[in-house]
Amino acid sequence: MLCDPWVNPAFFGSWFPFPDNTDLDWAHYGRAADYLYVSHLHRDHFDAENLRRTVRKDITVLLPAFATDELERELSALGFTKFLRAPSGTPVERDGLRIMITALTGPGDGPIGDSALSLDDGRTVLLNQNDAHPLDIAAIREFGEVDAYFVQFSGAIWYPMVYQLPLSAKKEFAARKRQGQFDRALRYIDAVEAKHVFPNAGPPCFLDDELFEHNGTGQDGESIFVDQLEFLRQLGRARPRVAAHLLLPGTVAEPEDTACKLTHRYTETEIEHIFGEKPAYLREFAGRQRAALAAERASRSPALPRERLLTELKQWWEPLLTRADRICAGVGGPARLDVGEVSIVIDFPAREVRLWDGERCRYTLSTSADLVATNIERREVDWSNSLLLSMRFTASRIGPYNEFLYVFFKCLSMERIEYVENYYDSCQDDGQDIVLDGWQVQRRCPHLRADLGRFGQIEGEVLTCTLHGWRYDLTTGRCLTADGHDIRASAVS
Repeated sequence: MLCDPWVNPAFFGSWFPFPDNTDLDWAHYGRAADYLYVSHLHRDHFDAENLRRTVRKDITVLLPAFATDELERELSALGFTKFLRAPSGTPVERDGLRIMITALTGPGDGPIGDSALSLDDGRTVLLNQNDAHPLDIAAIREFGEVDAYFVQFSGAIWYPMVYQLPLSAKKEFAARKRQGQFDRALRYIDAVEAKHVFPNAGPPCFLDDELFEHNGTGQDGESIFVDQLEFLRQLGRARPRVAAHLLLPGTVAEPEDTACKLTHRYTETEIEHIFGEKPAYLREFAGRQRAALAAERASRSPALPRERLLTELKQWWEPLLTRADRICAGVGGPARLDVGEVSIVIDFPAREVRLWDGERCRYTLSTSADLVATNIERREVDWSNSLLLSMRFTASRIGPYNEFLYVFFKCLSMERIEYVENYYDSCQDDGQDIVLDGWQVQRRCPHLRADLGRFGQIEGEVLTCTLHGWRYDLTTGRCLTADGHDIRASAVS
């Protein structure tokens, strides 16, 4: 099973896998694997170029039960045709394997969705958590006692590195973030109680000179990216009895009860060079990636003139703002986006995109004009999955972190806005029903949780949610569009 095969630079050429995995025989893995699992659409997990070039297209793809079908659409566009759709938290059996995918579908989960994979071949139970958290570990353990646990251990966010803060404050916030990351991993390790633990899903490394200072914990401790050995040393002090192992590109791990045989393709001297002489190793890695970095820079679109920039963003974002009631209320004020020399305001209360007029804004993001022009040309619906994770911007804010502003930049399509707005609405829903054209039905559509009082239409004995066309037989409550999405419904006498 091939899981999240990330090789190529991600997020405008900012993130690279650490250590270097480009010399692995990816074509062999792509031919030999029986299954492909992509946990979510973040580009350090969904590497479209590697999937297109090296993975055979008749492989069976495991699909998490996300609320939107964006992952399936992206994989289909690459040529994949064979999908196994796994209901969240429900084991399925194929080829002697028990497989379970636990899907997370909240606005803060990856790019509208993240997932974890459980596998059982009859001898070994494996849990690959990726970036997914929080998880119901008790429910996952019902699948089977875990032998091999792959846990996220390093940061995967831009905070606090991009913020305009005094160095002392940035160092303090980074130290808290690193400790918070470790504490979270430790809670999961304690809860899973696996026989063997493998630090996984991190960290990235930064090979562009503009970002090189963010590697590891940074030059002055102002970065959040701990590496595998740093985590293992800290874990050894906190939990000396946990059997944790170093996993590197090309490593073969063979867990067998309480023992685990590790075969690295690196010598001890090479491992010492990677971790003990990390700046030198990364400079060598950067030298091998000069062409890739140059190609990424050359692929960017030229800056747009001010009036065209404003027009493009207004035409794109203002229709989204008209539907983003919860997001606009949650942001609660204007946010400023500096695009090169042009300052744009996203006025959430007024649902308007306009030029900045000097007013006070609690949130300011500043970035280069070519990155914004590229996102506009590509109609990038998730700027967290391109611009923000690239760390090629600076930010300032007055007051605490605002989830709603971050979610807006993740939801630059009507499909995503509708889903998130309905998700927020449904969090307030206590199972209430509505009466619609002589029928009492549940208020929320089981698909994307749309308010059927707004989007429901009844013809005869069939209810259609007009948001995405899902249909329901009102006499039985059965969903006519997909299994497992029935509703409450009864005739009003």
